[in-house]
Amino acid sequence: MSERNGIFAGDDPFEIARRWLAEAEKTEPNDPNAIALATVDPDGMPNARMVLLKEIEPDGFVFYTNYHSAKARELESAGKAAFVMHWKSLRRQVRVRGTIIREDGAKADEYFSSRSLKSRLGAWASRQSEPLSSRTALMAEVAKVTARLGSNPPRPEFWGGYRLIPVEIEFWADGAFRLHDRFQWRRESPGQNWIIQRLNP
Repeated sequence: MSERNGIFAGDDPFEIARRWLAEAEKTEPNDPNAIALATVDPDGMPNARMVLLKEIEPDGFVFYTNYHSAKARELESAGKAAFVMHWKSLRRQVRVRGTIIREDGAKADEYFSSRSLKSRLGAWASRQSEPLSSRTALMAEVAKVTARLGSNPPRPEFWGGYRLIPVEIEFWADGAFRLHDRFQWRRESPGQNWIIQRLNP
């Protein structure tokens, strides 16, 4: 694969993704770790929303949410998901597809405790994706949670992480005259070797 240029250097797609994200952290105006997460409901209707990617592990991508949310229900029912991470400042994007595993152990506890107090209390107060009568009602619930849990709320059982284990990762970089560079890492299932190939723009 000597054809690959410098920005695609290496055979580990997770390392490339980490390097690209680190570069984006220097150039993007906000949330360089934002991803557009795509799911599908039990009826086959697709859905998409922005979430924040929190970690790129040696073999997976981790993000967190409310387990009662629409996205979580769709992740649990399908067991698969996809996302795209796009950086306008770098003119690059990463597309990922794979299987989903819940992360509700020590790693989720550690991440929850690292969040700001207001974010932790907000996680307790919000019944994510359910109808809300008003913002006043939401703030009243935050006040109740604050009085009950104090300054060190534990991670709620309905909140935690998901790990996307990819079977396909595609790196895209803008090229002149729309002749973009695209390289795809693909494998039949997690744990197998990657097949790497250049794609037409």
